Amino acid sequence: MNEKNESKKNGSNKQFVDPSTSSRRGAAGYFETILRRFKTILHLVMLTLLYVLLCSVTGLAIVPGILLGRWILKHSESWSMFMSAWALGFAIVAAAILTAVALVIVLPTANAVLLWGGRLKEWRGPYYSIEVIRWYIHNGITYILRYTFLELFTPSPLSSLFYRLMGMKIGKGSIVNTTAISDPSLISIGRNVTIGGSVTIVGHYGQSGYLVLSPVLIGDGATIGLRASIMGGVKIGSNARIMPHSVVLPKTQIGEGETWGGVPAVRIQQDEAPTVG
Repeated sequence: MNEKNESKKNGSNKQFVDPSTSSRRGAAGYFETILRRFKTILHLVMLTLLYVLLCSVTGLAIVPGILLGRWILKHSESWSMFMSAWALGFAIVAAAILTAVALVIVLPTANAVLLWGGRLKEWRGPYYSIEVIRWYIHNGITYILRYTFLELFTPSPLSSLFYRLMGMKIGKGSIVNTTAISDPSLISIGRNVTIGGSVTIVGHYGQSGYLVLSPVLIGDGATIGLRASIMGGVKIGSNARIMPHSVVLPKTQIGEGETWGGVPAVRIQQDEAPTVG
């Protein structure tokens, strides 16, 4: 059984889960116990491995750009100084664009290979667990493009393709005008949905020592306003509206056609339309 540290405050019991051992058996249990007893060291190891993955995957994606650059430089050697400089600049920019496009394909491929299918599952458990490693890798791969080139082609069919390849469901006619997305394989967006600029959508949240992975479902025709935040476990009905800068807390269920806003978001009671005549 997992250990629990219990405290009592203001007459109510609060529990924070921080186990040092694992309830699993065999090699998996032994590994999870080490993970929980040497958290800082193992976290640094995982971070190092993530950087190695970054170098490997990005290095593979940049190969087409390097080949193009070398070809351009070879065929511009006899050009004038100005034209040679222009050719070098063209090669650099073209290499960056080719790398961005290649990452759209290479990163989801790495995600599928490393995670045996690439999709996260609904889960709840202590932060330092084997399942968290899958979550860590999935988001680490997503962030490689998010913090490099993704802003340059969002929104576009190319960014939507990347999210779909990472496991996110996006219905026909939907616009996703944000890069602030985590856990894409836990997110499902219906048809004709508008996701405004800089909207944050995450399929997870933390709770008293637990990491909770919970799907986000956004129904057909919904509109998510500028810089709104949608957290794990949220369900938004068809044609619903989330006002700009609102924060929709975990497990919130929003009905069809409803308008929500605020921090935290609540249902907005709209006044009846005045009678004319």
